[in-house]
Amino acid sequence: MAEIENYSDNRGGSWQLPAIAILALVALGGLFFGWSTSAKLDATKQGVTDQMKAVQTSVQQDMSALKDRLVQDEKTNSDLQGDLKVVTDKLKITQGQLKKARLEATKQNTETTEKLTALDTSMHSELATKASNDDVKTVDTRVTTVSDNLAKTNNDLSMARSELGNLIAKNHDEIDVLRRMGERDYTEFTIVGKNKPQKVGNITVELKGVNEKHNRANIAVVLEDKKIDEKNRNINSPIILYPTGQRAPQAEELVINKIGKNSITGYLSTPKSMSQATSASTGKSGK
Repeated sequence: MAEIENYSDNRGGSWQLPAIAILALVALGGLFFGWSTSAKLDATKQGVTDQMKAVQTSVQQDMSALKDRLVQDEKTNSDLQGDLKVVTDKLKITQGQLKKARLEATKQNTETTEKLTALDTSMHSELATKASNDDVKTVDTRVTTVSDNLAKTNNDLSMARSELGNLIAKNHDEIDVLRRMGERDYTEFTIVGKNKPQKVGNITVELKGVNEKHNRANIAVVLEDKKIDEKNRNINSPIILYPTGQRAPQAEELVINKIGKNSITGYLSTPKSMSQATSASTGKSGK
């Protein structure tokens, strides 16, 4: 019996050691797996953190750019509102004058039509009573004269008027039409090159810059030692100038008709009385 028990003890000790070793290896494997998983989790968390920071930085930059654009848009909107107010105020000022000009134009057109009708009646009467070639030529001449006057009047009616009610010429031919009317004097000019003051009548005009695309120009006008800066002036938009002691009827009007590459072309319109006074003064100083 003693030998049997001893044999059993030896058998039991032989399988416990390998079992313990296997359990130890399994435990070590579990620890290694846990450590590896933890390291990967930490790396993943760090990657996510970096991505979140990058996204946050990008969003902040986008927000900053958006704020800048909003500020710029607000400034642009404010400028546009200011320009709109100026235009609106100016339109309110000139509405009465525009209505007056339209009434005058309608009146002139009516008078011209009545004259033409009267002449037509007179012409037929003369042709019915006179048969000689000389009489016919005389009537034809009168008809041609009235037709020319009618064409001139229609041309005048198609011109716009300034705030003072003066007709605005858009080119050299229209300036000649206004000259023939004899109401004002007109001095044409062309300025080539920037910062080159040029004498035009009793004023000095200096070109500062042009915007060909939008037909605008920056100029400086000197009248009686007083400098006036005009920026972004549109073509055919009169600049009203008041010499010392003069009021609206005696004001001068500077108009730019054409804008080229570093050049402007236009005219200066002055009242007849002012031109005569200037000529008289020049004659006395010459003596």
